[in-house]
Amino acid sequence: MSQTEGARLFREAWIAGVRRHFPGEPKAGYVTPWDDTPQWERDAAGAVYEQVRRFVEVSGGRTSKLSREQKGRFVAICWTAQMFKHFEDPKPGYVADWPDLPVWQQETDADIFEAIEEIGEKALG
Repeated sequence: MSQTEGARLFREAWIAGVRRHFPGEPKAGYVTPWDDTPQWERDAAGAVYEQVRRFVEVSGGRTSKLSREQKGRFVAICWTAQMFKHFEDPKPGYVADWPDLPVWQQETDADIFEAIEEIGEKALG
C-alpha cells in the first residue's frame, strides 16, 4: 500500500472511529472527507500511517499482543510529533498528552492502529 493510500486508510479509520466513539454530533472538521482534507493533514496522516505500518513490520506482527491503550498511545505520540512538524505553535488540543485526550479520541486512535495493523498482518502472511 502506498503512503497516499495509507493516509486515506488513516483518515477513513479516523472518521469511522469518530462516528463510533464521539458522544453526540462531531464537529464537521472531525469527519471531513479525504478530498476536502487540508494537505498538511493528509501529509501527517501518511506519516503516522507509515510509522505504525513499520512498527508492525519490525515487530514481526506481534503488535497484536499490545493493549488497545498501548496502540492508541503510539498513534497519539506519532500524531503529536507531526503537529510539531507542521505548526510552529500548535493548538494545545493537537498536542495533548494521552491522559488529557478525551476517551473518544483515545478509542479512535486505537482503532486507527488496529486498522493499519490488520493490513500489516495480512502483508506479513
